Amino acid sequence: MDILQILPHLNATLNGLSGVFLILGFYFIRTKQISKHRASMLTAFTLSSIFLTFYLIHHAVRTYYFGLGPTKFTGEGIIRPVYFTILTTHTILATVVAPFILVVLWRALKGRFEIHKKLARLVFPIWLYVSITGVIVYLMLYQLFPAK
Repeated sequence: MDILQILPHLNATLNGLSGVFLILGFYFIRTKQISKHRASMLTAFTLSSIFLTFYLIHHAVRTYYFGLGPTKFTGEGIIRPVYFTILTTHTILATVVAPFILVVLWRALKGRFEIHKKLARLVFPIWLYVSITGVIVYLMLYQLFPAK
């Protein structure tokens, strides 16, 4: 199995785990387990950062080393607009939310919890959506409708 076959699976795993730690972090803050919340959110951030690194490597290797374009979605019929709607919202929201994740994290690490809390209420659901839809895109692209 070469790097182009491994990285999508690794990326989906990292994305999925990030989502799990986001949910754990939400649970821990709701139950006032602050140290567990902090650990969960830092883990989610770390996993998302590793994901982003490998995602960029995957696409750089596909494009610049192998001269390939993006992986083609092979689904037909109604599933095509469903896939592209999920992919489009995922991509746009991932791009938009990334800097806000850094701001929310920075505010928490600096002890500015009131502004952290206000921003996190907006950023958390978007970050979770991006993590979940990342896994859905992977499942649709590589498992349900793989290129032949």
